[in-house]
Amino acid sequence: MLQNPAVPEFSWFAALCDDDTSNLGQPSAQLLSSYDHCAGIVAEAAAQGFDAVLLPSGYALGIDSTAFAAAVARDVPGIDLLLAIRCGELWTPQLVRQLSTIDQLSNGRLRINIISSDLPGRTESGDLRYERTARTMEALKAGLQGHLLQIEGIDLHAPRISTTVARRPPLYFGGLSPAARQVAAEHADVYLMWPDTEEGVKEIVRDLTERAAGFGRTLKFGYRVHVVVRPTEEEARAAAFSLVADLDDETGNAIRSKSLDATSAGVARQGELRQSADNNGFIEPNLWTGIGRARSGCGAAIVGDPDQVEAKLRSYLDLGISAFILSGYPHKEEARHFGQLVLPRFTHAKLSLS
Repeated sequence: MLQNPAVPEFSWFAALCDDDTSNLGQPSAQLLSSYDHCAGIVAEAAAQGFDAVLLPSGYALGIDSTAFAAAVARDVPGIDLLLAIRCGELWTPQLVRQLSTIDQLSNGRLRINIISSDLPGRTESGDLRYERTARTMEALKAGLQGHLLQIEGIDLHAPRISTTVARRPPLYFGGLSPAARQVAAEHADVYLMWPDTEEGVKEIVRDLTERAAGFGRTLKFGYRVHVVVRPTEEEARAAAFSLVADLDDETGNAIRSKSLDATSAGVARQGELRQSADNNGFIEPNLWTGIGRARSGCGAAIVGDPDQVEAKLRSYLDLGISAFILSGYPHKEEARHFGQLVLPRFTHAKLSLS
């Protein structure tokens, strides 16, 4: 059984994809992706008491997430590693062995964010991508529990996970299209969604709960969102608006169009939220879409004082969310703001599938 949804887990974001900055649209030479910079973010998240940290993946940007995970697993103990992997980027037997090894290196602190992406350099149909994603998730579930597999004619016995931790790494997966939802319902442990209105979140949770029940399964629900928290609402809004103060629409459009997921249903929904927001970019109280002007994917931020941010997070808990994956710019500094101003207000715990 999953943990009580009223006891959430909180994860932070390590900016491996060269997108850390204090001024969206204008990369900072001091904040470019490097092992030292990104390991510093992980260390700050651990020091602030976050349960896990998301290590994102891109074909072209920043440093490699898998190699980074192997190193930081030993350098920064005490925090779980949510490693993003792209289905098809690696041959599946090799992927199973790599992840099993990282789980050993981390003493069972690995969790996996599945991304259903095209193969490098190709544009593929959704049916093909999600079929490959489902096969990959099945192989990971079996292989990471130490079972003997036969994949593409190869007998594979991956290294067992840490003998001190009786569980396999949980699989996080998201996507708004019907095909993505079906894969999540059948194979994922945590359905991970990008920002939406509270009514939108409620409907997604309802739909995925019903789909999972059709497979005799239950899902845990995660929410990936940025955050800007300051001692007062005025300070938080000022900090948020300053992030895009020098951003023009042409630069923002160029950034979003280069993303690997630029045409996905999830990205389209983020665009709809921006278009429906008020003149200041708020789609509903304390949910600001302005941050999405300069990035694809997760395109909104919770903005407010500690009381407001806490209340917003608790409203998501009431809707069934129990895993939050947060980020903010610059990532190390915003982790400290959230860690000091909001995180102590919550009893939280790492995910358990036992």
